[in-house]
Amino acid sequence: MDSADPRSARHPRRPDLSRSRILDAAVAEFSQKGFAGARVDEIAAQAQIGKRMLYQYFGNKGQLFQAVIEKVYTDIWEAEASLDLQNLPPRDALVALVTFVWRYYIAHPEFTKLLNEENMLGARHFRSSKVLREGSVKSQFLTEQVLARGVADGTFRPDIDPVQLCLTKNAICYYYLMNHATSSHVYGRKLMTREALEARLAFNIETILAIVLAK
Repeated sequence: MDSADPRSARHPRRPDLSRSRILDAAVAEFSQKGFAGARVDEIAAQAQIGKRMLYQYFGNKGQLFQAVIEKVYTDIWEAEASLDLQNLPPRDALVALVTFVWRYYIAHPEFTKLLNEENMLGARHFRSSKVLREGSVKSQFLTEQVLARGVADGTFRPDIDPVQLCLTKNAICYYYLMNHATSSHVYGRKLMTREALEARLAFNIETILAIVLAK
């Protein structure tokens, strides 16, 4: 029984801490091994919690993976919301958004790996999550606000689709980082040095501004 499990004895029951430990362990396991390869036994062991207690928090492996996807998306959205974009001129705010995505993806490779895994699963966990649906709307609204302010003061073109802009600013970061191993050989460059990453960020910013700035 879990009450006799020495792992449980080392950690008195604190629902918030137990759930947090499980999610941290699950993020690592799923991002390293994917949904199919991840083992709930290993997640429980890394979280130092009994497997039965894990299932009390998350009913099955699929529900645990959905909670992981919700966690990593919520983390990036909360960090994005803290940028204080409304106090920046529109051009600077857009540069801040592009820079944020780039640096966040670099600092959190588990996010892009889990995003890739969820896409491989057909976004089935995303589709069923109210947390993710509502969070994505709020995140998109940040870009819409920046665009609207830029259009109003003449900085940006008035015909930019905010969804296309969101897709583009994320894609130019995601593709580079997810494919750097093969791309380094294809193009004969070391793409993950500090100098290469800073050069790519500058190119990303230049690309996005070229798309949106009024002529």
